[in-house]
Amino acid sequence: MKRSPSIQHVLPPGIEVFERGWLSANNILHFGEHDVSLVDTGYVAHQGMTLALVRNALNKHQLNTVNKVVNTHLHSDHCGGNSALQEAYGSQIYIPASEAEAVRDWNMDLLSYQNLGQDCPRFSFNHLLIPDQHITLGRYEWDILAAPGHDPHSVMLYQEQNGILISADALWEEGFGVIFPELWGESGFEEVAQTLDLIESLSISLVIPGHGKPFVDVAAALATARSRLDYLASDPDRNARHGAKVLLKYKLLEWRSKELSLVNQWISNTPALNSAAKQLNMNMDEFCIWLMQALAKSGAAVIEDNHLIDKN
Repeated sequence: MKRSPSIQHVLPPGIEVFERGWLSANNILHFGEHDVSLVDTGYVAHQGMTLALVRNALNKHQLNTVNKVVNTHLHSDHCGGNSALQEAYGSQIYIPASEAEAVRDWNMDLLSYQNLGQDCPRFSFNHLLIPDQHITLGRYEWDILAAPGHDPHSVMLYQEQNGILISADALWEEGFGVIFPELWGESGFEEVAQTLDLIESLSISLVIPGHGKPFVDVAAALATARSRLDYLASDPDRNARHGAKVLLKYKLLEWRSKELSLVNQWISNTPALNSAAKQLNMNMDEFCIWLMQALAKSGAAVIEDNHLIDKN
């Protein structure tokens, strides 16, 4: 985990960013006289660190609790700490409105955790984030904006007066999150393009992304993202290959090292990877071999002593 002191002077009073690694999404603490809110809560394997970061920040600013936990979307790296924060502080949980049924029933066919081969402790929600409405976080009012593409239910948060966009995985400084819907035959490329157009229409001084450091050069980030989108959309197999490698790398960040037979088992049991294998016209045995070798070839892993080992 890295803090972002270089951008803290750009942020208005009452906002603090915890820049996390790639296993956990960034967390954004908003604090004012009457409200303390946290946007996104990281992965379950890092929930202890999330609680420690929040506790330290509360102590530093002489605060007592977290009133709201707000999730931009419900991928496991953005909401894996929800349950722990709910238990520790009795926080009210806000989720995208279109995820209400899935969370209420904890429907594993609708939620992404089983499909993507990840873990997330069950949590309940109290309120819904409805696009084109507003929410108060700390000292400021934020617009809720629909941001489909990476995830069909994702939202962004925009503070117009200060020109701040919490973009989640819709825009990073060097791209955007995997376009997962395309892996299982649903539309995603066009939605990413529309979301990038929406971002371009806003007056933005600072972007706080879901991963990576906050940044100010929005035009350069949009150009990079559009170039990346054109590359992926021109050959959907590219998105399948990229998505598969990202999913395995993400799991390897959690494992650190795993016996090859157990890696094969996880790949075979992960529905999104089965979809990728089908799209790439590979049977599961050859897909498992290709995926591990591709991750090693990219420099993101090493195959050694019958183990797949994470490499940063």
